[in-house]
Amino acid sequence: MSIWFGMRVQVPCFEWYVPERWATLNSEQIETVRTRVQKAISPLKPADFSTRAPKGFLFNAKRTDAGRTLPPYYLVYFLLVDLLGFTNLGQFEKVAWSVPVEYDGRPFLVEHRKFGLGVFAANVPEDEQAAAEIVRLIHKATKAAQPYFDWKAEQAAKASQLNVVNRSPELFERLNFSLALYADRQQEAEGRKDERVVTHLSEMSYAVAFPAVELSREAKWLGLSAIECFFSWTEHVFIHIAILRGSCATGEDVAKLAKAEWAEKFKAALDITDPTTKQFYDQLAIVRRQLRNFVAHGAFGKDGEAFHFHSTAGAVPMLLPHRRDRVALKFGQGVDFVAAEAIALIRQFIDHLWSGPREPAKIHIQEFGLPLNLTKVVNGDYTRAMTSVEDMESYADHQAHLNALYANMDF
Repeated sequence: MSIWFGMRVQVPCFEWYVPERWATLNSEQIETVRTRVQKAISPLKPADFSTRAPKGFLFNAKRTDAGRTLPPYYLVYFLLVDLLGFTNLGQFEKVAWSVPVEYDGRPFLVEHRKFGLGVFAANVPEDEQAAAEIVRLIHKATKAAQPYFDWKAEQAAKASQLNVVNRSPELFERLNFSLALYADRQQEAEGRKDERVVTHLSEMSYAVAFPAVELSREAKWLGLSAIECFFSWTEHVFIHIAILRGSCATGEDVAKLAKAEWAEKFKAALDITDPTTKQFYDQLAIVRRQLRNFVAHGAFGKDGEAFHFHSTAGAVPMLLPHRRDRVALKFGQGVDFVAAEAIALIRQFIDHLWSGPREPAKIHIQEFGLPLNLTKVVNGDYTRAMTSVEDMESYADHQAHLNALYANMDF
């Protein structure tokens, strides 16, 4: 029995996919890549009118073991549908896309289903060997198509049809974890500040230990770790806030901001013309320079904080000022690893960050943990949602519902 693979009758949302921006490529280059890929993937070809398949094949085909080793689903889709023009039958229940192919006169499906991409066959395990060969050919063709994938990614970066991954919730959890450890150790040190532990070594000698000293040192280390976590989180979350504010609308904008210094990210997310914000900015910049940068550069810092010069008074600390005046030298005590004030500043800034016009952003970024869709910057969805907490709660809840549907492939 012959089956026409041009459509799947129970799928009302079927659309023919037309690759975008092909006109911007040199047609000769396109044909060169396509010819190379077609040669690599042969004899695998699209299923057509002449492909014979058993009744109900589209709905009864079974997953093969070989299909579990295919390349990532997006590469396979771009390879078969975008570049080679294989037919995509569209979405179906628990199926994101389905491409019917023919190999050795037999029908197979390359489908992205709820439990992953795979090669599906009518007769399993009899078709396993053929499925393994299909996988090998797709891997071979994927390597040949690499220039096309690179171009695809480059074009996507220039546009707004991109999602930006949101890791803010997990980075913030890491920060809170470090802050909690620091607070616990500091509290224990304070509670045991008068405690002495005497150990008799012999009849004539003994040793005295002060637990609070060791606990304070550990609290200091944990405080530095918390500061590191704070700047890691803010480097990430500032970009997301900037997107919600409309400061970043394309992949190139996001990539440029991601490469920028922490100060530029801060300014993209917050308005430093606000006096309170400017005060936080100045204080955090000092913490970053004096503590984080110092530790991050092997406790030497960027400007020679580890130097002492020789004198008749002994060794004298010599600090090179920050970048603005590298030539001049000054006396100083080095960088003091006192974290308490910095930790207090961090806690105050977190409250400030999620206040005022940025309060709705917390719902989207931290509470729902949603990725950022740059298309929604362009069409104004984020601008409207940022109007109030209520608007953002409604919007984020709807987006989370849609994400759950797509994750489960409930089309």
